[in-house]
This record gives sequence, C-alpha cells and structure tokens, in this order.
Amino acid sequence: MKTNEARLNNIIGQIEGVKKMMESGAECLPVLTQLKAIKSAVSRVMDMVVEDQFDNCLKSLKGSDKNLLINIKKYVKSN
Repeated sequence: MKTNEARLNNIIGQIEGVKKMMESGAECLPVLTQLKAIKSAVSRVMDMVVEDQFDNCLKSLKGSDKNLLINIKKYVKSN
C-alpha cells in the first residue's frame, strides 16, 4: 500500500504533466481527463489523512478549530 507521501509525489508528477500538456497546446479532453484524475487522487489522500489522523488532530484543537475539523470530516465522508 502506498504511503501518503508516495501518493502526493504521484500527484505532483501528474500536475507537472498537465502543465507540460497545456504548454504544448494539448487537446482539451486529455487535459481534462488528467485533471479529473488529479482531483480524485487528492480526494483519496484527503480521505486517508482524515481517517488516519483525525483523532490525533482533534485532541490538539479547541473551540472553533475543533468544530471546523469535525465538519470537514463529515464533509469528506459524505462526498
């Protein structure tokens, strides 16, 4: 299983690839396809971080920050 760091490195590579595609005048559909893949990959990393680190993050927060993180977790789980 890939680590979050490995996933982020892959996302960085995808973004660099899209940048090159756009600079070279690539057609719209392949660019949009890659952007959709990037969006999905970022979402997966976010899901993993929320699941893996939520409790640790929550312990260190207070007040509105704590409520914000709880709402973020609800949002991530529902989407």
